[in-house]
Amino acid sequence: MSRPLLFLDVDGPLNPYAAQPERRPEGYTTVRVPLRSRRPLRVWLNPAHGRELSSLGYELCWATTWMAEANRWIAPVLGLPELPYVDFGAGLFAHRPDGVHWKTEAIVAYAGGRPFAWVDDEQSPADAVFVADRHPAPALLHHVNPRIGLREGDFGTLARFAAGLPATG
Repeated sequence: MSRPLLFLDVDGPLNPYAAQPERRPEGYTTVRVPLRSRRPLRVWLNPAHGRELSSLGYELCWATTWMAEANRWIAPVLGLPELPYVDFGAGLFAHRPDGVHWKTEAIVAYAGGRPFAWVDDEQSPADAVFVADRHPAPALLHHVNPRIGLREGDFGTLARFAAGLPATG
């Protein structure tokens, strides 16, 4: 049976980067990612999120600017295996005059008509319209507050969406 896809953004949903910088959220650990010619990037991750995401019944896929680097820096902390990722290529950060996020078209193409949920902190109504107009299967665009990251309610929403999908073979 084919499982729905769950597209995961890192910064916002998994790394609540907009939280108060001097106060790491409870349950999170700090990872310092070295950057060229800059000080290391501080990333907060909750190791319990990997187990929670894995238990939702989705096929997990990175949909983040981290792309393949998410498997190096993020997945191990969360206890996740190496995951596929959406390669945004030349579309990375590309401005769209229609207001659709630069990730949206690539995510719809990657999904290839499969049901999916997408957690991100930068979605807008324009993205929902784009997906509804161009994607034939059910899709959930779930906004996550970048100050607090994924919470229990978010996992519940994702679980309910997956449970409500028709069975496929």
